[in-house]
Amino acid sequence: KQEATELEEKKRYENEYEIARRGALERMRQEEEKHRLEETLLQQIEELKLQETEATKLKKEQENLLKQQWELENLEEERKQMEEHRKKKELGRFLRHQCNAQLKRRAQQIQEELEIDRQILLALLEKEDEDQRRQSARRERAVADVAWMKHVIEEQLQLEKEREAELQTIFREEAKKMWEKREEEWEREKAARDRLMNEVLAGRQRQIQEKMELNRRAQEESIKYREELIKELEEAKELTRREKEQEEELKMACRQELEAQVQH
Repeated sequence: KQEATELEEKKRYENEYEIARRGALERMRQEEEKHRLEETLLQQIEELKLQETEATKLKKEQENLLKQQWELENLEEERKQMEEHRKKKELGRFLRHQCNAQLKRRAQQIQEELEIDRQILLALLEKEDEDQRRQSARRERAVADVAWMKHVIEEQLQLEKEREAELQTIFREEAKKMWEKREEEWEREKAARDRLMNEVLAGRQRQIQEKMELNRRAQEESIKYREELIKELEEAKELTRREKEQEEELKMACRQELEAQVQH
């Protein structure tokens, strides 16, 4: 009988040891799984933060592009209004036969128009320089176009300064004839210059539109990726919760089994 008791005690001890061993292995496995899930969660949270930063950056870029578009439209409108105002103003002065003084004023206005166009092109050049870090051959072509147009404007500006100096020596009786001749030259030059300026401004407008479209697509992709990250994050949290529940259930099962062994 003593031998049977010892055997039973030994068997009970072995069972307890096996249960404890399996429990320890399971806890190790669960700890490793828990650590892996925590790492995954941290990584997903970090990716989500990066996506939010990228979304903010894209939003600011979109606002900047809209501002550029608005400024460009204002520049074009300013040039149109200036020309309309000039025509009305010049007609009234010409009808008052102030030919000589009018010719000088007209030359100065032409220089002012040229200077405004030159300033517009300088602003575009500066903007192209800022954008060039993010663009390639197409941007270089745009910069070259603007630079070339700026050179044309500066040449005409110099020509108008020379013409103004020439006007100082013209007699009053010749002013009307010179006015008509010079007005024809100005109109031809302005028509050619307007065509070139319109090409440059239209090119810039197209570039802004293309950038806005790329920005819109990037924002859509960013939102989609962010939603996927949030979904994965929620799934990972749910998996962690289930793992904890299973761990608690396993602990309880081990305790119950151990208690049952002790009772036997």
